[in-house]
Amino acid sequence: MQRTGNIAVRGSAVFNAFDLNIGGSKEVSKRHFSNSQKHPNFARKKNTMILRKVFLFVGFVGLLAACKNDPKSDDMTQFGEDKEFQAIHGLPDSINFKPQGRMTQFNAPGTQNGQAYIVRTQQPSNKYLLVFHEWWGLNQYIQREADRLFNELKDVNVVAIDLYDGKRAKTAEEATQYMSAVNDSRANALIGGILNMAGPDAKIATVGWCFGGGWSLKGAILGADRVKGAVMYYGMPVQNAGELAPLQAEVLGIFAKKDQWITPEVVDKFEDLAKATGKTLQVQEFDADHAFANPSQPSFDKTEAAKANELALNFLKEKLQ
Repeated sequence: MQRTGNIAVRGSAVFNAFDLNIGGSKEVSKRHFSNSQKHPNFARKKNTMILRKVFLFVGFVGLLAACKNDPKSDDMTQFGEDKEFQAIHGLPDSINFKPQGRMTQFNAPGTQNGQAYIVRTQQPSNKYLLVFHEWWGLNQYIQREADRLFNELKDVNVVAIDLYDGKRAKTAEEATQYMSAVNDSRANALIGGILNMAGPDAKIATVGWCFGGGWSLKGAILGADRVKGAVMYYGMPVQNAGELAPLQAEVLGIFAKKDQWITPEVVDKFEDLAKATGKTLQVQEFDADHAFANPSQPSFDKTEAAKANELALNFLKEKLQ
């Protein structure tokens, strides 16, 4: 199934209340019957008016249900039930992995504690990299990526936030369920908790893939002037100028030319939005498919992933120096 690349637009509609009076008293019914005898067209007109109201009511209820279930156009949940999207995200195999960091609980403002995989520097450092997992959750592959970035950045604390609150998807259906269940207020509280932990004088960058790519951008927005750079690998960007306006970090967008979901058209619109809001956005598109930088996925492209990772690493080093 070929994607057009058009971004869904969530609109709003204002409905006037209307009175659906199908029933009535016996006296009213008799009056209507009497009128229909005197005027042959009266009953036909009355029935037509009632049917129109019924159709309007049914359509209104259907539209409300559609609006309730319609996923946001600026996140990845809209693709979760797409079979091709599921197929390109193969179930990760188990790996022989010895973590350098550990799972740690932290305070999340106004809600229950969160947890993150944290790799800390031996010497105190005010530099932090926030890592956002893709749709399988904070699994061993993401932890291994956190370790890789920690080793390459040297003096930076690396924090991989668990947006699924301990859940690890074992099937595509579970991944869709967990991804769709992520609540913005809860995710924002988790990010806020890590920002609090880092402190007001911290120098921060963010990175994420797919579902986490979008959250890398949102995390950078939340971090305001403390966040110096954000890397988003083939994630869905925000599409509203008001949402992007608070961003103060520079953004590196790594995208795939063959991506059927985060299409080149989506990327073009993001570039236009960044330009219109005065943001610094560097876009690099690779001749690959969605999830090409994830070694656990069928679409993994070793050559293109190496190029993208080097570009991302240099960007992060520059912003966190």
